[in-house]
Amino acid sequence: MKKRSTPISSSPSTPPPSSPQTLKTKQPFSQNSSKNPKRALLTTPPSSISPKWVPLNISKSELFLPLTFPTGQTFRWKQTGPLEFTGAVGSHLVSLKHLDNGDIAACFHHSKDGVFDAKLALLDFLNVGICLSDLWEEFSGSDSRFAQLAPYLGGARVLRQDPLECLLQFICSSNNNIKRITQMVDFISGLGVYLGTVEGFRFYEFPTLDRLSIVSEEELRVAGFGYRAKYITRTVDALRAKPGGGVEWLASLRDLDLQMAIDALSTLPGVGPKVAACVALFSLDQHHAIPVDTHVWQIATTYLIPELAGTRLTPKLYGRVSEAFVCKYGKYAGWAQTLLFIAELPSQKALIPSILWTTAEKKPSKPRKKKRSKNLI
Repeated sequence: MKKRSTPISSSPSTPPPSSPQTLKTKQPFSQNSSKNPKRALLTTPPSSISPKWVPLNISKSELFLPLTFPTGQTFRWKQTGPLEFTGAVGSHLVSLKHLDNGDIAACFHHSKDGVFDAKLALLDFLNVGICLSDLWEEFSGSDSRFAQLAPYLGGARVLRQDPLECLLQFICSSNNNIKRITQMVDFISGLGVYLGTVEGFRFYEFPTLDRLSIVSEEELRVAGFGYRAKYITRTVDALRAKPGGGVEWLASLRDLDLQMAIDALSTLPGVGPKVAACVALFSLDQHHAIPVDTHVWQIATTYLIPELAGTRLTPKLYGRVSEAFVCKYGKYAGWAQTLLFIAELPSQKALIPSILWTTAEKKPSKPRKKKRSKNLI
């Protein structure tokens, strides 16, 4: 296998989007070990900031951590305490938790640029330029189903992730389960610069394209990526070949209309309609992108396009589902879809009355011979 070039520093993040209203204010894979010579130079202990919780003036109704981080948007954040999650935002290692009054506070464990820049990057990542309460009120006024669910699922916010980070996570997610996706994403993350350890979890800055290019398809297959290994390496190569740079090319998709962004993403290996829609919604400011899977198809055919109930989801009908959501919820339809999707997750159904479940939980009449994978993405 040929070796590729050495890593470079990450490009700066893009500025936050314009928005309707601003808020008022355990163990990773063994390959993450520094015994691996490729990683030895990347695991120098960082200089740290003394842990201190800083209130962010974000209410629980605007951000509820358990309905935002462990619900399939990102696989890089870890639960490090009751109502507390920790992750990397660029080169910043951050913990978030709910205070006694429900508001959000942040602890900046490490930041080479200081707390001020770390806070700006965090607020951009949390998409605070969009007022969730206003959206929830608007959606509830136009949809009785949403109005019924909203009181139980408040604070389910859509994140604004780094596009490269988001893209590679969702290539890993294709036809996969949560546990395995997380292991793959942990492996990729471990290629980056070590930021610190919180509650036994090691955290890393997401690796650059040049750093990723060093890893071969064979190494990824050995690490358990399966057929996705070739999609990761080929996508990295395709991005590095982009004029002006792959990171810049991905960021430029924020300025395109949704279909153009989807079409551009779909030229990359391993990126189909659903992965492209996830990347568009969760990192490219395409707020009306609708990722369609079996859960979303069931929601659509039950409440939005019941005439298609009982039919099979096809690429042509994928477009019908997206159109139905946008027609119902408007230019922030992806945010509405996110709440409706969360309501279907087994881990979140306990939060809502069973009468509001789209489908009732049924016990199998006979023991299953084969155990099916859970939490498929």
